[in-house]
Amino acid sequence: MLVRSASPVKQGLLRRGFASESVPDRKVVILGAAGGIGQPLSLLMKLNPLVSSLSLYDIANTPGVAADVGHINTRSQVSGYMGDDNLGKALEGADLVIIPAGVPRKPGMTRDDLFNINAGIVKNLSIAIAKYCPQALVNMISNPVNSTVPIAAEIFKKAGTYDEKKLFGVTTLDVVRAKTFYAGKSNLNVAEVNVPVVGGHAGITILPLFSQASPQANLSDDLIKALTKRTQDGGTEVVEAKAGKGSATLSMAYAGALFADGCLKGLNGVPDVVECSFVQSTITELPFFASKVRLGKNGVEEVLDLGPLSDFEKEGLEALKAELKSSIEKGIKFANQ
Repeated sequence: MLVRSASPVKQGLLRRGFASESVPDRKVVILGAAGGIGQPLSLLMKLNPLVSSLSLYDIANTPGVAADVGHINTRSQVSGYMGDDNLGKALEGADLVIIPAGVPRKPGMTRDDLFNINAGIVKNLSIAIAKYCPQALVNMISNPVNSTVPIAAEIFKKAGTYDEKKLFGVTTLDVVRAKTFYAGKSNLNVAEVNVPVVGGHAGITILPLFSQASPQANLSDDLIKALTKRTQDGGTEVVEAKAGKGSATLSMAYAGALFADGCLKGLNGVPDVVECSFVQSTITELPFFASKVRLGKNGVEEVLDLGPLSDFEKEGLEALKAELKSSIEKGIKFANQ
């Protein structure tokens, strides 16, 4: 069979579309790359054409993950680093650091039960980031995000490297769930659905703004309440379904890869990249809050305000503040011990 070659113009377009020289070099580091979230996240970041160097770090098993992912025929060069002695090498020159490190939730555990273990891990990793790649954007996945983001902020402040525009709590999984559940009840194409989710990243601090969903499906109040509760309890739903064998790892890796892609696009100057994220904020009286954020060359270009809320959402906003405030304070206190 004869295959006609593409026209010179078309070949030029193809080359331009895929040529790595048209996209800046970007080093992405995953801390906790051999874990339940880390492995699928490493795979998904290997598939992202914006990544030129993928650095995988964990306390064990990283060489195997790096060798496996490294055989995939995509742009990025993969390196694996294992153990404390190699953390600096893993981080040097990073544009973006993603942190899924820590232990997962088990049945009966609250996100606060995770706190004592994961807080210490995040503190140590943050000290290393401040030392080896203080300019990098940091995407915090390690739970409880409501506390681990303030921990990182405090550690960076102590090191004199803190830039509030560069620290993000990844709440994208709440958005992914809200879109999925809303589309399912509305018979809409989920790929076209958008739902902002604000507040924090645990239980009642997760507040999906279904009144601002697009397209609007005019669901009943009872259904909106049920969808809100399901979004808030999405993590528990997965923990229970896995019956002691883990927490949300695959959907979290997808959400983490989605948010990281937004950060990379922003760094590369793509206009109008807007994602929800838990960041330092003045849109409420709380020092950190998740809302829509415009991403750009410096990280956060603009924290967008909440927009019009329904009465149900206004109640939810007031109800979440005390718990979110307490989680933030817990993180700050831990960092300063």
